[in-house]
Amino acid sequence: MIRVILIDDEPLARSLLINFLNEIEEVEIVGAYENGFEGLKGITELKPDLIFLDIQMPKLNGFEMLELLDEIPHVIFITAYDQYAVKAFESNAVDYLLQPYSQERLVTAFQKVKELIQNPAKSDSIKELIEDHQEQIETIDRIAVKTGTKIKIIYTGEVEYLESQDDYVMIYTADGKYLKQKTMKFFESHLPSKSFIRVHRSYIVRIDFVEQIELYEKDSYIIVLKNKQTIPVSKSGYNRLRAVLNF
Repeated sequence: MIRVILIDDEPLARSLLINFLNEIEEVEIVGAYENGFEGLKGITELKPDLIFLDIQMPKLNGFEMLELLDEIPHVIFITAYDQYAVKAFESNAVDYLLQPYSQERLVTAFQKVKELIQNPAKSDSIKELIEDHQEQIETIDRIAVKTGTKIKIIYTGEVEYLESQDDYVMIYTADGKYLKQKTMKFFESHLPSKSFIRVHRSYIVRIDFVEQIELYEKDSYIIVLKNKQTIPVSKSGYNRLRAVLNF
């Protein structure tokens, strides 16, 4: 039997999917969830072979949820995206169900994944898809992080500054700091450009959280933030600050 979890915030969509899946003998539905928070917990605890995942969910969407998993199971995405956006799925060899879909289309997708489960081969298709999707987003307004067994959504207005930590980025807010496996380049490109500025190869700051700029030594500056934290400023970072703050 192939153990399946489904995650969709629409009750009718979940009911339809359950009815379709009940017609497939090899399927054992071990969980059905209405949001990404519950879905993430279910996946972690039940370790299914396959998940059917709605992409467009409030609070935590499908891509944000997958990004927080240490190990991603096989996934069949459920999407209402148009055909242009669906090209991303096809190029990544990840199967999807474009709403509305039929029983026959679901069976086709299931059989494709069933073969992968029975003949496992390492693939980074889903991770590549997540990265491609994130790169298509011009500006992010929130960041999903995992802290212990909990998930926290950090809105960009809460971010005070970010610091590079090898392959991770530490995100500082008023109520704590949170580690995210992302690059500084990603955040530099996707945080709102009117609100954030990269002042050093290791630091990005929220502009309105800067209290003052001080000369540290000859041709070297530091930023003092409103919480009195000091941040080094590179030469190029100083030039960016001058351009943005008009001094």
